[in-house]
Amino acid sequence: MTEPTSDGHAPGKTALLVIDMVNTLEFEGAEQLDRPAERAAKGIRALRDEADRCGVPVIYANDNFGEWHLDRAGLVERVEGTGARGQSLLDQVRPREDDFFVVKPQSSAFYATTLPALLPRLGASRLILTGVAADICVLFTAADAHMREYELWVPSDCVAGEDTQRTDWALEIMRNSMGADTAASSDLPLEDWLARAG
Repeated sequence: MTEPTSDGHAPGKTALLVIDMVNTLEFEGAEQLDRPAERAAKGIRALRDEADRCGVPVIYANDNFGEWHLDRAGLVERVEGTGARGQSLLDQVRPREDDFFVVKPQSSAFYATTLPALLPRLGASRLILTGVAADICVLFTAADAHMREYELWVPSDCVAGEDTQRTDWALEIMRNSMGADTAASSDLPLEDWLARAG
């Protein structure tokens, strides 16, 4: 498991959140999410690899899809081996043993979860938000993070939604109303983001 540094803080005071990527993609409208989510998964995987190299903790925040008995293993099993469209996402960004995992009942990763308790333990004051859907769960998580005064980076190539226009709209809101950096991870190396920490 990624440990905080000796001063009790995550490197660069940053944590990487992966939102709702353990997902069957078996719901109405999901066919429009397939390709954008695949592209986002590739970006997330590369960013997660960078996070590993930099010692930045990775936190999966995943919807329980109304199945209240499911934990990390149950959510992964729900996707794995079922022929679900989300299997390819899982293959790319499967949660690892040493990743943190938060099960959420609603859109925001902060609502009724352990995330508000976990982030201070990691010393994180800056968050990188990735995943799906950009205009729902990522946006709601960003709003809650902004209200709690977390500095945000929402890499545009690491989020996806069913509708490109709505994804762009969500990114614009996060950039203009929440002060989020929305530069693509391909344009902004993680080390540069960490270097900006105060």
